[in-house]
Amino acid sequence: MALTHNLGFPRIGVKRELKKALEAYWAGQSNEQELVETGRQLRERHWAIQHAAGNAFVTVGDFAWYDHILEWSTTLGVVPTRFNHPQNASVDLDTLFRMARGRAPTGEPAAACEMTKWFDTNYHYIVPELAADQAFYLARTSLFDQISEAQALGYQVKPVIPGLLTYLWLSKGPAFSSAEDAAKLELVPALLAVYKDVLARFAALGVKWVQIDEAALVLDLPAEWQQAYRQVYAELSAQPVDILLATYFGDVGDNTELVTSLPVAGVHFDLVRGPGQLDRVLSSWPADRVLSAGLISGRDVWRTDLDAAADRVKAAADKLGEQLWLAPASSLLHVPVDLAEETVLDEEIKSWLSFAVQKLDELALLAALLNKNATEAQQNALEAQRKALAERKVSRRIHNPAVADRLGQAAVVSRVRTPFAERIAKQREALGLPDFPTTTIGSFPQTPEIRKVRRDWKAGAISDTKYEEAIREEIREVVKFQEEAGLDVLVHGEPERNDMVEYFGELLAGFAFTQNGWVQSYGSRCVKPPIIYGDVARLIPMTVEWTAYAQSLTDRPMKGMLTGPVTVLQWSFVRDDQPRQTTCLQLALALRDEVQDLEKAGIRVIQIDEPAFREGLPLRKAQWQAYLDWAVDCFRVSTSGVEDTTQIHTHMCYSEFNDIIESIAAMDADVITIETSRSNMELLEAFERFNYPNDIGPGVYDIHSPNVPDREWMIQLMNKAATRLDRKQLWVNPDCGLKTRQWPETRSALIEMVNAAQALRSAV
Repeated sequence: MALTHNLGFPRIGVKRELKKALEAYWAGQSNEQELVETGRQLRERHWAIQHAAGNAFVTVGDFAWYDHILEWSTTLGVVPTRFNHPQNASVDLDTLFRMARGRAPTGEPAAACEMTKWFDTNYHYIVPELAADQAFYLARTSLFDQISEAQALGYQVKPVIPGLLTYLWLSKGPAFSSAEDAAKLELVPALLAVYKDVLARFAALGVKWVQIDEAALVLDLPAEWQQAYRQVYAELSAQPVDILLATYFGDVGDNTELVTSLPVAGVHFDLVRGPGQLDRVLSSWPADRVLSAGLISGRDVWRTDLDAAADRVKAAADKLGEQLWLAPASSLLHVPVDLAEETVLDEEIKSWLSFAVQKLDELALLAALLNKNATEAQQNALEAQRKALAERKVSRRIHNPAVADRLGQAAVVSRVRTPFAERIAKQREALGLPDFPTTTIGSFPQTPEIRKVRRDWKAGAISDTKYEEAIREEIREVVKFQEEAGLDVLVHGEPERNDMVEYFGELLAGFAFTQNGWVQSYGSRCVKPPIIYGDVARLIPMTVEWTAYAQSLTDRPMKGMLTGPVTVLQWSFVRDDQPRQTTCLQLALALRDEVQDLEKAGIRVIQIDEPAFREGLPLRKAQWQAYLDWAVDCFRVSTSGVEDTTQIHTHMCYSEFNDIIESIAAMDADVITIETSRSNMELLEAFERFNYPNDIGPGVYDIHSPNVPDREWMIQLMNKAATRLDRKQLWVNPDCGLKTRQWPETRSALIEMVNAAQALRSAV
């Protein structure tokens, strides 16, 4: 009889309760006790959902105030010295928040820690900063308190913690050159001692099983790291708890022998992204060892073919019996909470979907199917599942013959522009920009007032005329401020846009939208990914009217703002019935039409954002080039239909570029803006080594922190950039959009940024 368990549950709450509580606390509108109480209520609710779904355990440790890796860093006492944290002292919540965002209700502001993407997801984690002689100690007890909290409610508990070696792999520090730097392994003994202490405390609390997440095992690991796994788990497995080693986001591949040889009580495999690995491990799998089969996707919103999933693990069930556990493939952190909250979503499309709550119900149905003990209600649910899957396959809403015809002609669409050296000379003459030209990434603060205007208009509470005038007024104010501040290339501020992907999806065929399909991106930042269920096509011009209106207000260049095809793809829930490359090309052709219409409307600077470009990179390097080839191709399909004098920008944030710099160059954007403020211009090293020929805007203003950047600090950053690249290549800009910031800090920061650019020009 296979049992079910869960690797992790979304922490934000079905109504984004955690987001609201965090932001109220940061704003001084509530106290820490109220924040802590919200967290307790959310955990209790989420444990009850897991228990009701029949899970053998409730998962404890998946809750975090900002990010689970930051949560673990503070538990281990990993606090950079600039936060002035006393050595060996406990870490409080405000220190955690200052590490994440640079400031908190108490404590002195400081530069926030670096943030980057969690493997190939759109979730961001706070990168641990380690010293060469880093000390580790138990600095927080919240995880143990939560175990006691769940046990007091009568639940069997399975704590989850980041794997020791995955944690080290994801860490950075001035003494370490890269993720794979073997020098980090010198920290293993000190860190191992704390892990042993943690496991001993779990045992003292009556915990039998602990889930240790070692997602790095799906990556290309050097021999030194493989050997370190053997050493670490030989010691950890001697502790008085059973370890379930969790791998996910891919196939363990050439790490199979390593994983299966580790002396742990069980291993979890992602059989959605790596279905083939089950056959490799099952033949030699010990009958007394737990094999956890991840059969329900934790990264998309589509219903699972439960019959196919049961067939996939039937041999394992026959061999292992109770030692076969069933689970989602990964944590459900990456999907919305509850489909039942969607009361206006089209019923046919809704019948194809499954959110976190429903995925746990699917898991229970899978167990009943496999164990052959389904109740009548479960048999009815299984039949409904089968019917929905069959109807989706033949739905006329999925396929558009006109899109198919255009795809058939896509091979002859031009992907080539005049060489950059020729284009940039024409652009500089046409645009008349100074050295170190200034711009922003696109969005300006979304005030409560402008959000209310959008809500009221969508609800029919105000007329189209009143809505349009409110948007025009906001654009006028944004343009006026930028002119007064002295920015060189302006934007319209995007007041009409709810989200950089959702906005475009609403104007494209093939997309569906939810009311409450929120997913955490980082901290209190939540996104509501659209659902691409069918063929994609542009229905009407999407940005031309507002951008042209903004251009009419100024003589300075106005930048058209679009989200690129790869990012729309990555930040949506994408149909799983055709290759992602095909869907991306559909998006690229739609965006190509928009780019050409912007140019016809007189817009000579057009930014096509691709912050998710690296996020789509497969986790195994052997698969990189195939993805990079079609991702670059889709970008160039979008951008290559314009005149030489039209300047194409792109934007990427919180990504490593060293290993994909050739593909970044192959995109052939005239200007690329990137995040460098938190990484102290570290990301420019790749552009310098490659001798990157096009223009670059290394972000000097960290928009993910409310701190106003110092002018001299920005000048120092740009001077550092100028030692790596030609000054003529450099733009001055924030590192991302300003949507989440407040107006007072935005005004001050941008004025300081312009002053920094002017000082740089004067110093030439």
